[in-house]
Amino acid sequence: ITDINDNAPSFNEIELEERISEMTAPGSRFPLAEAQDPDSGQNSLQSYELSGDEHFSLAVQAGPGGDQRPELVLAKALDREEAAFHELVLRAIDGGDPARTGTARIRVTVVDANDNAPVFSQAEYTVRVPEDVPVGSVLVTVTAADADEGLNGQVKYSMNKATDMALDVFHLDSETGEITVLRSLDYEACDHYELEVRARDGVSLFDTTKVAITVTDVNDNVPEISVRSALSEISEDAPSGTVIALLHLAPRSSEPGALVAKVVAVDADAGQNAWLSYELAKATEPGLFGVGLHSGEVRTLRFPLARDAARQSLVVVVKDHGRPALSATATLTVVLAESVGELLAELGSAGEAAAAGEADGSLTRWLVLAVGAVSCLLVALLLLLLALRLRRWRREQLLAAESGAVRGVPVSHFVGIDGVRAFLQSYSHEVSLTADSRKSQLRFSGGSCCDTLPARPPPDEPAPLLGQEDPA
Repeated sequence: ITDINDNAPSFNEIELEERISEMTAPGSRFPLAEAQDPDSGQNSLQSYELSGDEHFSLAVQAGPGGDQRPELVLAKALDREEAAFHELVLRAIDGGDPARTGTARIRVTVVDANDNAPVFSQAEYTVRVPEDVPVGSVLVTVTAADADEGLNGQVKYSMNKATDMALDVFHLDSETGEITVLRSLDYEACDHYELEVRARDGVSLFDTTKVAITVTDVNDNVPEISVRSALSEISEDAPSGTVIALLHLAPRSSEPGALVAKVVAVDADAGQNAWLSYELAKATEPGLFGVGLHSGEVRTLRFPLARDAARQSLVVVVKDHGRPALSATATLTVVLAESVGELLAELGSAGEAAAAGEADGSLTRWLVLAVGAVSCLLVALLLLLLALRLRRWRREQLLAAESGAVRGVPVSHFVGIDGVRAFLQSYSHEVSLTADSRKSQLRFSGGSCCDTLPARPPPDEPAPLLGQEDPA
């Protein structure tokens, strides 16, 4: 029997799968399944061919029995991040004419290795935040991506470098990369922070980025005036040289435009929030003094007149240019005097007036307390009268009920009772109040007795034990 090429080579499985690590060195070999051909001689399996990808090549080794054993050879390094799968076609060819072939598809899965470090989306993050941002707000979210998969691709975030102040103010979420505010920011205390954040994968590869946080100013500071009023309080332990009063002596002959005083104010804010303007809000004599809008200088606007009071009080308002604007006030006392003696005399009279005002205030307080005490006494007295009235009403109700019960009992039921008597005495009183709370009248009425039982008969008349019946 002469063989003819009536059978094609075939594989036991037409779908083959290989798993190769991306760290495998080029030149590595992987054995493949062999094809079978029932024909013999020249019609049997003669060769293999591989197609589909440049990363792999085919090598055929001769077996002990002369059979051919195909091997998959890694020709080029793999990169799972570039291609996670490779599709190949292995063809087995016999020697017939025409030749017959059999094919099998090979799917190569590239196994991931931790060969990629996390990479931040930005080399540097820049954030501008107002100083009044609420605590707990998220300022920025740093993100890093790792091309690996599984544990090799999981990224954790941490603070790599930061000052102690920054660590107290900001918090970094290790899972999400969110940077939040832990404490209130203060532009005046610190207006710039720099953080270095590290992203690390599941093993040891990492990347770092820089986060620059700039705190912008908010108009949260009121202008501060060095001296707020002409006279200041002083502590008993104040050191020598402490300024206790700011007095401005302006001669009555001062010409218009003469410098009387200067209000000095500072604002801890920055930029437009620290621009200050001055204005005269109130004056004892309007039109006598004026205040420079930007200088704070208090100058005379006209000649002082004889009718002008010797003691002038000026209220200067200092405003910044924030939104909303914040302001502070300074009260200046200007004395129009020609000499120091006149100045001291004016100040002495002012002190006496202040002392008298304090005395009047003390007297007023005592009067208020007295009126309050009298009002409380009146309320207590009214409550007492109401309680007495209620008590009297209840007593009358009880007496009426008891008298009705006694009168309803037959006389024969009191056999042997002698000398039983009930005395009920009630007192009524009235209180009249006049307009003068010190005059009041309390009037008591005479006592009244009422017998609810028959009176005891005289000794010469024996009391009947039994009631006499009416004659028929």
